Amino acid sequence: MERRFIGAGLLSGLIAGLIAYVFARIFVEPQVAEAIDYEGVRSHAEAELTGEHPHEHELFTRSVQENIGAGVGTVVFALAIGALFAVVFTVAWAYVGRRRPTADPRALAAALSGIAFVAVIAVPFFVYPPNPPAVGEEDTIGSRSGSFLTITLVSIALAVVGVLLATALSARIGAWWAGVVGAVVYLIGATVTAALLPDFAEVPGPVMDGDTIVAPGFPGQVIADFRVYAIADQVLLWTVLTVVFIGLLGVMMRRTRSATAAAESVERISA
Repeated sequence: MERRFIGAGLLSGLIAGLIAYVFARIFVEPQVAEAIDYEGVRSHAEAELTGEHPHEHELFTRSVQENIGAGVGTVVFALAIGALFAVVFTVAWAYVGRRRPTADPRALAAALSGIAFVAVIAVPFFVYPPNPPAVGEEDTIGSRSGSFLTITLVSIALAVVGVLLATALSARIGAWWAGVVGAVVYLIGATVTAALLPDFAEVPGPVMDGDTIVAPGFPGQVIADFRVYAIADQVLLWTVLTVVFIGLLGVMMRRTRSATAAAESVERISA
């Protein structure tokens, strides 16, 4: 059964990754293209002011990056998420299934997906929202990456603590209030962690030559659109992954019931 769960997770991740890539190709990539165009204009303006004209050659063309590169990256990411989700579900179902034989694994999968999305995607996103190219300074790449990794790992750890706490308290105060307590503990921990981490406000301003604007600042609408489409792409990926995984669980359940019914029929006939 564990292999079936992993297979379902991989298939769900594959389908979700393909759909998420199509969405990103249509909506996210145009924002990336605008950011790259701005970067070119800004580099040209700065070169005119300094007299230095750097010659940079891309290893891969934009066509390769936005099609093959983005497609492979999105699908591989979705496959990894699907496999990890299946592993977590397998462990959780081994625990829940033994203690609650009447529990529906599809409800558990939906709950785990919601918790995982909040912990892995939503909270890190809103603490450190992604930026398109040309936004951010090269000197802070390490610090920004470290801070994002920190909030992600802490968020996952707090989610695990919240779930374990809710599970331990459910028999005493009821499942509803236990869930509320677990959520409050998670939110407090995530809020404190976010407050302790550094802020990064590195949107490029205009390029100035004295009092004259040589090149405008980075367009704020591009940043806003990029972030909206980026989180929408993640919501789409996780929704498709969850729906497909739950659908595959339903197929497994029907096959298991059919096999059980067939075995019982054979036993009755043999008796």
